[in-house]
Amino acid sequence: MKILQLGKFYPPDMGGIERAMGDIVEGMNERGVICDVLCSNSRAKFSLDITHSRARIYRTKSFGKIARTSITPQMIFFLRNFISAYNIIHIHLPDPMANLALFCTNLDSKIVILHWHADITKQKYLLQFYKPLQTWLLKRADAIITTSPKYLAQSPFLQEYKAKCHTIPLGIQTPKTTKRKTLGKQITLFALGRFVEYKGFEYAIRALAFLGENFVLMLGGSGELDTHLKNLVKTLNLQAKVLFLGHIDFENTHKYYEKADIFLLPSISKNESFGIVQIEAMAHSVPVVSCAIKGSGVDWVNQHNYSGIVVPPKDPKAIAQAVQTIANNYDFFAINAKMHFQQYFKVETMIDTLYSLYTKTICNARGGGIDYVFVKQYPTYPPQSLPLATYSTQHHLSSQKVAYAA
Repeated sequence: MKILQLGKFYPPDMGGIERAMGDIVEGMNERGVICDVLCSNSRAKFSLDITHSRARIYRTKSFGKIARTSITPQMIFFLRNFISAYNIIHIHLPDPMANLALFCTNLDSKIVILHWHADITKQKYLLQFYKPLQTWLLKRADAIITTSPKYLAQSPFLQEYKAKCHTIPLGIQTPKTTKRKTLGKQITLFALGRFVEYKGFEYAIRALAFLGENFVLMLGGSGELDTHLKNLVKTLNLQAKVLFLGHIDFENTHKYYEKADIFLLPSISKNESFGIVQIEAMAHSVPVVSCAIKGSGVDWVNQHNYSGIVVPPKDPKAIAQAVQTIANNYDFFAINAKMHFQQYFKVETMIDTLYSLYTKTICNARGGGIDYVFVKQYPTYPPQSLPLATYSTQHHLSSQKVAYAA
């Protein structure tokens, strides 16, 4: 089995998709499966990197971005020349450039796995020109991966292809060390991401006006709304309660999760399709407050009244009430957040399930007709009731009723 992943970028260029690609490369090569990457370079030159697991990362020359798409014609020529070395092509969307490269290549009997991370929602005018290419790929794909059952259920582009869709949530490495969370007098909230409108950080800041003086917010990131958010803090006289951390390198994020008591993901649109920062928080036993976004998997990842609380978008008061409820029942939410991560979002689970999909797809292409070697049962959508647990002061699991905010 030889796999070539196609994507926009690859670490150290970081994003949720890039991180998933990196984890897949390392996970597959650890299992003895050759898994290489073809992606765009963030600079105007071609490069070849060899990872410690001997994977090859081909980065093609980019002429810049148009509508968030890297323009790299070299990808087309490279793929056409090297595709014969691989029997599985695993492409990550949205990425019109990679989609075009695949369309321009003679696939023959190659197996195509389409990893559907998100719908294109912002560039609606340009989507009309790209849509035929996207539809071709949806039809050509031997299997389609979505990151949550909710996204599969609500994406208008996937409904015709549900029979070949499979849910494999993103997974991350378990932190090397995590301390058991206990609340002190000061309660630290943490939010992290690009300072853009859909992230909804304005509503996290406004929520502090409804919380006591012992609540503070660490806000990590940078972007086009940097000045706007800082001015908002001054306008609301919240300078003593909001700390702007600036850009945080990925390898340093764990320091802030360890300091945090509650994580906020106030995103307001389905541009936030999954919210991998939620599972990073849960991995550190940090409960999450996130929003119920139509068409997004965010509120599937964060199970309401279990790993955290889900609130309506653009509602600072609801965010504040959720924060207060978690603080009042902290042990309950902290232990369940960690349990939720361990059960569904470990990187090993993602890799095992993906490996089984590769195996199944190859066997079916050869007429084997087998089912999964490994099947992980994920929470359904719409969500069903989950067993509740709390971490008591006696260090054992017991049942407990929780008083939720009205």
